[in-house]
Amino acid sequence: MEDKKGKNVDAENNIKTEDSHAKNNPLALILAIIALLLGSGGLVFGWMAYEKTAKPITFLNSGTDGNSANFTEGSIADIANKVSESVVSIITSTKTTNLFGQSYDSAAAGTGVIVTSDGYILTNKHVINGANEVTVVLDDGTTYEKVEVVATDPLNDIAFLKIDGVSDLSAATLGDSKTITVGQQVIAIGNALGEYQNTVTAGIISGTGRSVTASDGNGYNVETLTDMIQTDAAINSGNSGGPLVNATGEVIGINTATSASAENMGFAIPISSVKGMLSQLIETGKASRAYLGVYSAEITPELAKAYNLPVSVGTYLYSSSSYSAIVKDSPASKAGLKDKDIVTAVNGVKVGAAGSLSNLIGEYKPGDTVQLTVIREGNEVAVNVTLEGYKN
Repeated sequence: MEDKKGKNVDAENNIKTEDSHAKNNPLALILAIIALLLGSGGLVFGWMAYEKTAKPITFLNSGTDGNSANFTEGSIADIANKVSESVVSIITSTKTTNLFGQSYDSAAAGTGVIVTSDGYILTNKHVINGANEVTVVLDDGTTYEKVEVVATDPLNDIAFLKIDGVSDLSAATLGDSKTITVGQQVIAIGNALGEYQNTVTAGIISGTGRSVTASDGNGYNVETLTDMIQTDAAINSGNSGGPLVNATGEVIGINTATSASAENMGFAIPISSVKGMLSQLIETGKASRAYLGVYSAEITPELAKAYNLPVSVGTYLYSSSSYSAIVKDSPASKAGLKDKDIVTAVNGVKVGAAGSLSNLIGEYKPGDTVQLTVIREGNEVAVNVTLEGYKN
């Protein structure tokens, strides 16, 4: 949940710190140092330009996980050609007023990926931010005007578009980002009109669970993105919003950010974190982000040592003098989650290796019931939580 100033006060993978609190608190001090490194003093990234257990919806057409596959001779070109049929150019028109009060329209282009044959498209939120008109151009040049922005993810740089009146578009296969591994081979594909049209870059997954501070090309709309996939496959303004693809052609991420101060460093949003909203869109035509309603910190070995935690991986629900770990009247509150609980799994999927708590929850829809594996006072318990829609 965000207040009127835009401060995040409800994301599962964020925790606030204060200088006075940090002085006597190892957790707050660690997080404050990380915030400084990612913010003012360090790297800044730009995006250019259970009783009842719900099961994740599987989007793999083949029913298999392609993250263990490697590219073979000629396969990169074959996969790029196939997936490119699902990659589109997104052209936006934005009305701008200059210092003299004169209004004019400015155009920009980005990339998106078709995820259903009847016209749902995934892209970055920053690609369509502020646009009063959106046009989509398919790989074969077919153009659709006045495309609707049907939903945006309040916790991620993700937007969902819809082309009406179509039924035979070439949809990409969505893979499983929970099973990706460091060193896995990937390609990034873009189709923005202009300098970077039909961009294909290859590389590996360099890391997972990364946090970056991102802004647009002018330094505005600063946002912290968490649990990102890091890749050395070049990401630029041409393939931002496009798919990051594994060696079997399954989309495992949406390309988002590129480093402004380091080479061979790009970032993508894990595809599993958007599946809940996409499922809801397909079923109802509307979508909101599912949420728990907790303040938390991802456990590191350092954090586990500082707080004498019984595990080195998971999510620690943590209160401070200024806020409670459990948001009042939230799904977490209604389910009985408590301060100092440690969440280690969501429906049996381990937090950490498969993604952050927030991203694992993102695979579900409001109304779904998930079972959390929780360590409380040294004992492992199961807590069933019925998720609700994120409230702005």
